[in-house]
Amino acid sequence: MGSGFISRHPVLANIGIICIIAILGIYVVYVAIALFTKHGQSEELPGVEGETYTEAVNILHKRGFKVDIRDSLYREDVKPGRVIEQFPKANSIVKPGRKIFLYINAVHPREVVIDNNGSPNELAMKGESFRSAMAKLDELGFKNVRVVKVLGSTDRVVKVSANGKPVRKIQKVPVSASIVLEVSDGRLGAVKDSLQNEELMRYYQENPEIYQTDESTGVEDPGNTPSEIEEEEEQTNTSYLE
Repeated sequence: MGSGFISRHPVLANIGIICIIAILGIYVVYVAIALFTKHGQSEELPGVEGETYTEAVNILHKRGFKVDIRDSLYREDVKPGRVIEQFPKANSIVKPGRKIFLYINAVHPREVVIDNNGSPNELAMKGESFRSAMAKLDELGFKNVRVVKVLGSTDRVVKVSANGKPVRKIQKVPVSASIVLEVSDGRLGAVKDSLQNEELMRYYQENPEIYQTDESTGVEDPGNTPSEIEEEEEQTNTSYLE
């Protein structure tokens, strides 16, 4: 702009200057953001799963990536200290210098408390419902759970074993342990009734004289029951003593 135009139109001149400064400012900010975020640049992420923590970090650092350990997990099929998982995944197209998250296999499996309600001398989960116990074990992360039905009156937990040993309250158990959940099957009442009926039938078979036939009707009268026979014997002994 000429000096004559500025002197004649100072307002328009100032607006023009402001617009130019604004455009330059926007361009500078755009360039700065592009440099900071590496806009338009990308790189293929190397895979480090299965590598040791040290090897994985060296590989990623050499490529200009940052590393962050998110969590330590435990898997029996992977050696301790090895990378179990990475995020983003291997061969992903990412921006240079971004942060890569690694999940490392722990030296020892994670341990949890199955039942923290009660005394350490009591059996864990004893008396809990089968459904509740299974939901809790699944939530805690147990994968190897076997259910064994035992004779009982209700479908309640009788005992929990980890690697063959009973688990007690407030006891820590590794989530990799083999769990056996003993649950009563609710058949105890029926079995008791069956045994009582069988015992009664055996008693009558061994004492056929108990059955008496009413000649007028031809119907068998079972006669006195064992308890009634005992009462008669007691009465006879009392009369004899008198």
